[in-house]
Amino acid sequence: MQPAFWHKKWADNQIGFHQAQVNPYLQAHWPALGLTPGSRVLVPLCGKSLDMLWLAGQGYQVRGIELSRRAVEAFFAEQGLQAEVSQRGAFEVWRSGAVELWCGDVFALQAADIAECAGFYDRAALIALPLAMRQRYQALLKEGLPADCKGLLVTLDYDQALVEGPPFSVGDDEVQEGFAGWRVGQLEAPEIISQSPKFSQAGVISLLERVYRVQR
Repeated sequence: MQPAFWHKKWADNQIGFHQAQVNPYLQAHWPALGLTPGSRVLVPLCGKSLDMLWLAGQGYQVRGIELSRRAVEAFFAEQGLQAEVSQRGAFEVWRSGAVELWCGDVFALQAADIAECAGFYDRAALIALPLAMRQRYQALLKEGLPADCKGLLVTLDYDQALVEGPPFSVGDDEVQEGFAGWRVGQLEAPEIISQSPKFSQAGVISLLERVYRVQR
């Protein structure tokens, strides 16, 4: 999964992963994390997600990480926000109010860049990456996120032999292993195959959307 893959997805508007509404799992489960208002929340591979606006509306400082400049531009334009743009290391930082989007490769993050993030929200980052990159990504989170960091993680679990990712299947065992040493609790795992024609047409008979609470 080279950067060119995602740049082409955005250039061709092949962004089926983008949701046109705030994610219901976020709304249902985020308040129970009990993060202090004003805390900074990391949203990796954020795209132009409306979830960032929802988090900001709950009183949090949002730090999204997004590779595609087109996605970053679209987020601010579609929300009618005027951004201040600056440079921080390998990232171009777009900021408006409580939301800042760091445009660049997530793997260019240094531990210090996320050390102040008391929370994180991953709906479509882990499942966007093949196995080796997932392991690098989880190592990055474990290295940089602070003690007592809390987050929500959403994954998909299905027969990967039937459908080529992304999104990739990430089973419960992999989640538990990847966050070894953290407290990981599954909150719900609804069956969504009836809502996913791409998967059912490929012969997938079970598609679970697993939602986890993760705490360092």
